[in-house]
Amino acid sequence: MEFREIKISTTTEGIDIVTGALSLAGLQNFVIEDAADFQEFLETNTPRWDYIDESLLEEKQPGQSAVKLSLATNAQGEEQLETVKEVLAGIRERDEAGLFGTLELEVGTVREEDWENNWKQYFKPFRVGEKFLIKPSWETIEDDEGRTVLEIDPASSFGTGSHATTQLCIEALEKLVAPGVRFCDLGCGSGILTLCAHLLGARDMTSVDIDENAVAITNGNLARIGASSRTFVGDVTSDPALREEIGADYDVVAANIVADVLLAIMPFIKSILKDGAHAILSGIISERQEEITDSAKANGFAVLEVREKDDWASVLIRK
Repeated sequence: MEFREIKISTTTEGIDIVTGALSLAGLQNFVIEDAADFQEFLETNTPRWDYIDESLLEEKQPGQSAVKLSLATNAQGEEQLETVKEVLAGIRERDEAGLFGTLELEVGTVREEDWENNWKQYFKPFRVGEKFLIKPSWETIEDDEGRTVLEIDPASSFGTGSHATTQLCIEALEKLVAPGVRFCDLGCGSGILTLCAHLLGARDMTSVDIDENAVAITNGNLARIGASSRTFVGDVTSDPALREEIGADYDVVAANIVADVLLAIMPFIKSILKDGAHAILSGIISERQEEITDSAKANGFAVLEVREKDDWASVLIRK
């Protein structure tokens, strides 16, 4: 399969605006290029380097930040591309001062197999939490160190388990999921949290994502280990029929998305949880953690724990 690689030119100030607006429109899994981070790296580390490629410096001049995402070359991808264009047009109208850069859109094409081969060499087995050893499907291991092996093939979807937000979720699931638990994964990506819940004993699972390709990858990863989950493609913020199909009375809900979407779906999360049940909210940059805890409290949740890792936060709440 081929994918469109979308690149949106912006500024450091515009990154949160662009990703937030796209998230509210149902898009996710962004790659961020922040010129400010690169400049900080140069100022901090340049004295330790004998040589830095001049072409790299030319590519990362101040203000040249970007937001990237990949869209499938199918009907859904066409609709998502039009959504991106509409979102950018709306931001331009509001950005009278020009703080968010050109917001120019570049569209390229990348084959799935090329994308996979570029990063597979860096995805090696690693430990998460107290119980899991995560490994890609194409790697073999001689010693699992007594841990539960979670095999994953993220393909073109977000979710190798290496990101701090995913690890925070897995560490929380280790404490919450027991045999027989009813589990829902909102924004399932590659299905890694659903796989984790299954290996911890959950047997009634639901996985939801707005990206049909992500749901297909989730199903493939589950099938590889003989597991299954009810899977749905759609946006719970705008689809009442989908919300009805997902059902209720869950023991544990995991939502590893972004802050703006978490704020939007907080009432829905409450509606599908049993009384006394728990939700793990992640994908939150640390600066926005207080917004999430305030919203959770306003929706009647008890905030039990806030954990941080690498400038990202997760929030554990109870209905």
